Amino acid sequence: MPTPRRLPRALEVRTFTVAEAVGKGVHPERLRRSDLVAPVRGVRAPAGSADFLEAVAQVMRPDQYFSHTTAARLWGAPLPASMRSETAVHVTTVENGVRMRRPNVVGHRRAEPEVVEHRGHRVSAPSAMWFECAASLDVPALVAVGDHLVGRSGLATIDDLRAAVLPGSRYVRRARSALDRIRVGAESAMETWLRLAVEDAGFPEPELNLDVHDPSGLFLGRVDLVWPALRIGLEYDGDHHRERDAFRHDQRRDNGFVVNDWLIIHATAADAGRPAVLLERLRQAFEARTVTIRLRRT
Repeated sequence: MPTPRRLPRALEVRTFTVAEAVGKGVHPERLRRSDLVAPVRGVRAPAGSADFLEAVAQVMRPDQYFSHTTAARLWGAPLPASMRSETAVHVTTVENGVRMRRPNVVGHRRAEPEVVEHRGHRVSAPSAMWFECAASLDVPALVAVGDHLVGRSGLATIDDLRAAVLPGSRYVRRARSALDRIRVGAESAMETWLRLAVEDAGFPEPELNLDVHDPSGLFLGRVDLVWPALRIGLEYDGDHHRERDAFRHDQRRDNGFVVNDWLIIHATAADAGRPAVLLERLRQAFEARTVTIRLRRT
């Protein structure tokens, strides 16, 4: 089979519509060659590099935008593993326009949406996206998305999220339950999970990402979850902590906490599925500290 004729330079490495290609003089037969794929009807992309979201973007009308968990991914919000592998794309149409009806596209309709431009696409604004996610996320996952938005990303405030809740919606109760537990300060979804797990187990609410110093003012470290009055901390150790340099740094850091009478409990991803042992260690730490404080007072 002869080598396919080269496409116009503007189309060689990106997703494009059939109409655009024909408008640039490409014969329709050329668009059927094996070096191109059709991720969406009326759209072509280089074989091996097709992106379904980008393909859908090519056929969206001006009154449509990415929403729900699709917008969450575009904003970099943490989603559960089951959602991260989701192939469907959520597209919302403004007012009474016709919803998008295509394979693997979930169509919605909304009046007076809050839409912004982000990464070259029309998407739900961060706070609106958070409320939309209440339709498919449970409360802990919704808290994690909220923590991300009001945390270091700076994409929204808690007041923004509160204002995004639409009275009368089916998901108001879930959103408000999550809103009550969103906090500024969490720096990862796993930190959010840790906080919710210890609170659900009956422990007091911790302070988040607190800088700890020794009596002379020397910085000991930044701890994920902290009960400073008891000198107890809870740290989530991600995979990077297994690297040699990180491990050595952690050892030196922990030595500083030990000699300054701090109890630091470490959690890993394995604890997310089976937190009982972690919570028992934390309970023991609280019990030991409570006894120590009682003895000091007597």
